[in-house]
Parts: sequence; C-alpha cells; structure tokens
Amino acid sequence: MEDSVAVSKPAEENADTDEPEQVLPPSHALLGKTPSRGEDGSLRITETDVGISEYVGFDVPRIEGIIKQRFTDFLVFEVDLDGNVVHVKSLDKPESSRKKVDSKLEVKEDAAPATEDPEEKVVVEVAVPASTGDVSDAVVEEAPNDTAAAAEGTPVEGSEDAGPWPERFTVALKPYLSEAALEKVKGMFLEGPEPPLVSDSGWGGRQSKQVESSATEPPAEASAGSGRGQNSRGGRGGRGGRGGRGGRSSWREDTRKVLTEPIESKSTRTKLHQVVRELFGGKLETETDLTTPSNDDGSRIIIKWSKRGGGGRGGRGGRGGRGGGAGGGNDGSERQSYPPYIHFTLQKTNRDTQDALSHLSRSLRCNIKDLSVAGTKDKRGVTVQRVSLKRGGKQVEQVWKLINGVGPRRTAEEAVTQRGERGIRAADFKYSKASLELGMLKGNAFVITLRNVQVDSMDTLDRAMNTIKTKGFINYYGMQRFGTASIPTHSIGLALLKSDWHQAVSLILSKRPGEHPDVEAARNAWLVDGDLDKALELMPRRVVAERCILESYKKQGGETRNAMGALSTIPRNLRLMYVHAYQSYVWNAIVSERIRMHGALQPVVGDLVFDAGEDADSVEVSEDVDGEGTAGKPVDDAGRLSSPCSHKDALSICPDDSTPDKPSKRSRKPWEPPKVKILTEADLHKYTIFDVIMPLPGRDVAFPGGSLGERYREFLKVDGLDPDNFERKQKEYSLGGSYRKILHLPKELSWSVLKYTDPDVALAQADEDKLLGFDPPVVVEDGKFMALQIQLQLGTAAYATMALREVTKTETSSYFQTILTQASEDQKYKASADATETEVAVEES
Repeated sequence: MEDSVAVSKPAEENADTDEPEQVLPPSHALLGKTPSRGEDGSLRITETDVGISEYVGFDVPRIEGIIKQRFTDFLVFEVDLDGNVVHVKSLDKPESSRKKVDSKLEVKEDAAPATEDPEEKVVVEVAVPASTGDVSDAVVEEAPNDTAAAAEGTPVEGSEDAGPWPERFTVALKPYLSEAALEKVKGMFLEGPEPPLVSDSGWGGRQSKQVESSATEPPAEASAGSGRGQNSRGGRGGRGGRGGRGGRSSWREDTRKVLTEPIESKSTRTKLHQVVRELFGGKLETETDLTTPSNDDGSRIIIKWSKRGGGGRGGRGGRGGRGGGAGGGNDGSERQSYPPYIHFTLQKTNRDTQDALSHLSRSLRCNIKDLSVAGTKDKRGVTVQRVSLKRGGKQVEQVWKLINGVGPRRTAEEAVTQRGERGIRAADFKYSKASLELGMLKGNAFVITLRNVQVDSMDTLDRAMNTIKTKGFINYYGMQRFGTASIPTHSIGLALLKSDWHQAVSLILSKRPGEHPDVEAARNAWLVDGDLDKALELMPRRVVAERCILESYKKQGGETRNAMGALSTIPRNLRLMYVHAYQSYVWNAIVSERIRMHGALQPVVGDLVFDAGEDADSVEVSEDVDGEGTAGKPVDDAGRLSSPCSHKDALSICPDDSTPDKPSKRSRKPWEPPKVKILTEADLHKYTIFDVIMPLPGRDVAFPGGSLGERYREFLKVDGLDPDNFERKQKEYSLGGSYRKILHLPKELSWSVLKYTDPDVALAQADEDKLLGFDPPVVVEDGKFMALQIQLQLGTAAYATMALREVTKTETSSYFQTILTQASEDQKYKASADATETEVAVEES
C-alpha cells in the first residue's frame, strides 16, 4: 500500500469495533483450527493459533498443574559461558581493598589464553599512586585477551608485552599503518594524554612560568574567570573557568594527531577503527578525515587522544567529587585506576529485563545504554543474571549505595537486612575490562514448581518426566512471542513484511480487551474521539509503539497518511520483534506439520540438518529465552511490545538481529550462510532427530525436501509472500532467515514431589530470601495438595514453558493459567485473603 493513499480519521474507522476486520494471517486457515473467542466476543489467541499443537510423548496422559501461581514458583538462574550457574552470593557492601604501593601504577595478572568472555575471571591486583594515600587493592573481573589488557595500558609484568608500549600494539596496528605513521602513534601515546607545553611570546609564554610550579594547575589568568581557581575544596579548584576539569586544562589545546595513508577498503577502515578502540580502551580515538576529499585511493583516518578522558581528565568524573578533589586530585586518580566496567548480579522479581534496567539507570543516574546483559529474562518469576555497567568514574561502593537507595531515607544496615526495593536486588560487584554482550551465556537453570498437580498415578508422572529427559520436547516458540490478546504480534509482522503500513498501524493502535484502564482510555481518545492531544496525555510511556505513532502524527499536525514514517519512529528492535514473531509463527506451524507427518523420534528423508563441519551452536538463532521471556523486547499479556523507558533510549537487544545484515559483535566475522543438507536414505543412519533443523523464513535458507517443503512454501504464498524473495525496499524488513532445531533436550533434569496445604506458602526460595533468612520452603508431609518441583537446565534458544507444556499438555498462556489459579481448589486454604506482602508490593510497583 502506498503512503500517499489517504485514510479516514481514526474515529470513523473503528469506532464501533474492538479489532480490525482482518486480524489473523490468511495462512491460519491452513492450521485447521477455529479461533477462540472470549465471553465478550473478542479474539483470544491460544497455542493452536500460533502453530503449537503437537507433543513428543503423545501417548502419555496429561498431568494437570498450575504454572507460576507464585513468583517463587518460577526461579531462573543464568548460566555463564563457563557453565557456572549465577546466584546471589552476598548482600554486603563491596569494598575496594586498600594498599600502599610505589608511585607508579602496577598491575599483576595471571597469564591466560585469549578469550571473548568478559566474565572469565582473572584476579588482578590494582595498586594506585602512593600520593593518593591508602587506596584500593581491587579484585577485578576481566577478559584476559590482548586487546582488553591493552585497553588499560597495563601489560603483564615480566612478559614480552611489558612496558608502556607492548609489542602487541605494534603487531595489531602494523597491517593498517605505514612505519612512519606507526612511529608517530607510538610517540603520541608515550607522551601521554597531556599535550606538551608550548611557549610563545604571547599568553602561552606567561602561562608556562606558572606551570613550572604545578604542571597540572591552570594559571591565575585562566582561573580568575570564576573565582573558584584555588579554594579549599581540593579537586574543585581545577574547574576554574571550566579550564581544568579532571586535571587536563583546556588552555593547553591538544592538536596532536596522526593521519594515515589513504585506505581504499571500507572494511579495512572499519577494522582500524575497531582495533584502535579495543587496543587502547578509548584512550585514543579515530575519525575519518573530512578536511581532504576522498579519492579513488580511499579515505584517511585520524588517530588522536580522546577528548572524553583517555586517562588525564578523569573521564569527567571529577565533577561528581567536589568535596574530595575527584576532578584533578587524588580521588580522581583512584577512580580512574580501575577498569571501565562494573559487573554485578541482578535478582529481579516480577519485572521484565528492560523495566529492571530502566529502574537501574534512574537509580545510577546513567544512560540506560550504559547497562547491558547477556540475555533477557522472564517477567513473572524471580530471575538472576549478570549485568555490566559502564561505570563512568563510579566505584563499586558508590554503585552499591545508589542501587540500594542508601542515603537519607535508607541506611546501609537496612539495605542488607531488608528485601531490595521494587523487586530489585544487586549484589556481587566486580570490576571488569569488558562489558557483557547479548549471547554471552550458555543458557538458564530453572527451579519450577507446579501447584495442585492432578495425575492418575506416580508412574504416569515419571513417564512424562522421563520423556522429556530422554526424548526432549518440541522446541516451539512460546506464547509470549505472540502475546495472548486479540491482536497477535505476528499479524503486525506480516503487515510490515507486505509493506501494508496502514494495516500495521491499525493493528498496533487497536483496542485490546482487558487492558489497563489508562491504556484503554488513551486508545478511546484517539480511536473514538479523534483527540490526539488527549490520547498522548493519557498513554503511559511504557507503551512505546503506540506513543511513537501518536507522537509522529502530532508532529505532522494530525495528518495520518504517512503511516510508514510513523512506524519508522518506533525503535528498530521493537519493529523487528513483530517481524520475528511472524517468522516464529510459520516455524511453529511447519514443525507441527512435520511432527504430525513423521513423528518425533527419527529423522526422515527430506529433513534438513547442518552439513558436516558446521558449528550448530554458532548458526542457530542466538537468543536467551527463559520460560515466558522473549528474546529482545518483552511482549505483555495484551500483545503489546512495551518498555518503561523513553523509546529514544530503548536498548537494541533483539538477538535475531544477528543476521546476515548485522553480525553479532562477538563473532567479528563476516556472515556466511551455514551449509545444510537435505537427508537422503543413505544419510539417515548418520543423524538423530536432535540434528534435524527447520528454517525460519528468509533469504539464504533452504526449505525441507518433499511434501513438507511444498507445504512450507504454501504457507508463505497464502499470506501473500514470495518464498524465494525476502528482499524488501525497506532493507530492515528484508529477512535474513536462520535455522532452529526442532527438538530440545535438557542438559540437566530432575524432579521431586512435595505436599502442601496453604497456597501462599513458598515451596522454593529465592537467593535473596535465603541470604536474609526469609520465607524458607515449607513442606507438609500430610498436606492436602501435591506439587511437582522440577530442576532443569536449558540452552539459550529454548522456552521452559514449552518443556512444561509437554508434561501438563495444557495451555500455557498466562490468561489460561490465571483462570486455572482462580478455579484451583487449593485457593480455599489460603492463610490470608490477600497475597503475601512481598508479592503485593511488587505488583503495585
């Protein structure tokens, strides 16, 4: 649909209906399922509507049970790249230990092979100048790779790289620089961040006389502007006339720079930018030379000391330490002696990952982009994971205080004896030389408790659990990929893929029964009353996509014709989540077809597998999904992509973004389509069912052979897509495609049966409560009800709720589980009419 086509005002479009006429994709008819409707007649998305219909253990009777009745019924623990399960170990305030040393900064670290894992631990002894007095002897988490070590300019003592300019610097830069340019870079680096003093017959000469007594203090002329040049507040004196921030005076302008020879290849220039950034950790920076026009020989790159603080300015951190001289005094030197990142363990309760990061950014007074995680975690439950912070001069003690609200309203003692505020607890702080990136984990470990379990015999229960343990479960994308309300996210994704911009906008803005009253009122203001200002006033900021569209309309003076432009204001990762939801829908549907046709025990002729030599883990979709957590952006029960932060600061953490168009940061390798093969009769004995993969629709993927491949193509054609052409005029919607194994086998699995009576009593304990001594699990031997507690570990691409579905053979959507909870017999035995104090407090937040 063209953008120039006029559309009627929203008040005239859907004034009397709650949903657009066409909601589900046309291919839904091929599923052979009739859509479900609620009591109010609205569409209710269920598992069968998104292609989830089959089971591995189809012959095992169902086991009824309630998922996530309490938050502690769903505990999630991240598994790092070393295979360690992340737990909260200590709530105590961290401290950088103190030690007097020589006046020269020394760093001792154990030699270790290069690794890309910033969480791989190496003990580093950091000592800061003696002039600072007793300062820190900090234990640091770091990635012991060459570039990470070089980033701090702290080579391994006694190694070939010892010295201010290690040999690896030369080796890394030699492919990109001429000998002359390399020598100039080396000389500039060895001079340090402060430019050399230059005298002349003017003001420079007069200033140099004063500098003889204090090389880091600006002259009186420079300080007189503010009257704050020399006062009793230590480091603040360096701020006089805004000339001495962080000890590096603006009156000595740094004009040093090195200009490379012209570099023709853009990829080579990109690699040079990357090498300098990683090698010097931000001390030196690069930029393209725009003063001379580029020619056929390529463009030149400028290398110079960073203005953001390569070591002498205190990273602008001095402005925060007015009482202690952080700007140019001792404390500033101490702050900058540590690596640039702080890693800590985050436990969150009933908060999605983006919401938790937004809360942390407000507490730390930092940009949300300074925080990063290895993967997203489920909202409804208690989850534990590592977080990295670009500290910007903050020390671990300060970060601990800010996150825990220690100050006038809360004491340090209260912080370690009470639960974290608003369901957030941060602990186990360490310095690190590298940040976390999406995908830096091996999976998640779970402790899941099913309540009010109904089963015909213990033999049936053991059969069901052993089926998962030995045969796995179908690796479906779970319900939270699609939302559970009347407007499924994959329908919006199809509209985007078909460039039907107005349909996509209509679906995003449409009413959804059961929404929060504020959101419902905002939608009505626009859809019924046509009042754009009122709609924006009422629409909560957490409802990002809707706000972006309405704000775009407001900028256009209420004009609604440019639907594509309005959609483009939605953060890219949110838009792509709609498209990825459609990919997931098709994948689910075709995998169900495959299971129905051939079962889930053996590979068959026509199945796809990775060719010999391919690393399956490196080419499968990289995403962290824990139960109901979605990769990238969370989808709430109303089917909205939501975020509490400003859409301008929304994290781009969509793992499916690691496609041909944008390789992940960690790989640093050009993307190449993985090699796959279609099985023949002669191949069957070489593979198992766990080798079978199914493509997500997109370019550069192969379809299965035989009738299943034809069925796959039929699904796409019915939806108006060309299975052989996923290129789009709008490149971001050009799907790269990928592959995903059709079955997932848990890495670890065990289970036990518990008895209880009161449904409010915890049957599992979160790490924080364990350390505080709160709410220990209470098992009653003669309890009236049975619970099944499951401990399992899954890889990064699996949904725990899909494993539970194999056991219960029950709808896993939160809507359905809520109904089960309300109707459950154990609710009659609640010790109190309300939920526990903790859960109420978190819900209200």
